[in-house]
Amino acid sequence: MQESRRERKKRLTRQRIVMAAIRLFEEQGYEQTTVAQIAAAADVDPKTFSNYFRSKDEVLWVDTERDFDVLFRAIAERRPDESPGEALARMIQEYRAHRRPKVPRQEPEELSAAARLVLTTPALQAKGLYLLLELQGRIAGELLKAFPDDLDPITAAAMTGSLIGAIQQAGLASVQLGRSQEELWEATRRGLDIAMHGLLSVRPPTESP
Repeated sequence: MQESRRERKKRLTRQRIVMAAIRLFEEQGYEQTTVAQIAAAADVDPKTFSNYFRSKDEVLWVDTERDFDVLFRAIAERRPDESPGEALARMIQEYRAHRRPKVPRQEPEELSAAARLVLTTPALQAKGLYLLLELQGRIAGELLKAFPDDLDPITAAAMTGSLIGAIQQAGLASVQLGRSQEELWEATRRGLDIAMHGLLSVRPPTESP
């Protein structure tokens, strides 16, 4: 579906606010940065900021709740003869297809700035951990509802943690290494592959004769 002019304007405004916020957080610290300063740096009214975000920490988790609904819906709409693992893999693929076009183009230093903020700011660390644990719990719950005869709570939790942990850590490592945005997407795909095939699938490269 083609993006309307109004939708494009809203998306660009939101993107400008996010970029301004990250820049200020980096320059003067997260705690020292106010909503008014972010609005001024993004050249918008503080009320406009409030139309997009409820608080300044939300700029680092844009549309999180709405995007996560894609994950839960994918599990709920399990396909005939689909295994729990296959449903999880399809869930990630559908999420990537939904999310990737919405992510603004960023240079490696911009990606690493956001990651650095979350990893080094206690308030953001707490927020990120809460969101991650909540996400895993909800996915495991949806998995149990979709496969009531095949899974128990411990297995569902282990499968979910293995998948989300592999993808999250692979993506984080890519960002910390200063890799590009395309390489970040590839890293998350690698995380998915390892989670799907298991730890024993990772072997040293075979030497050429």
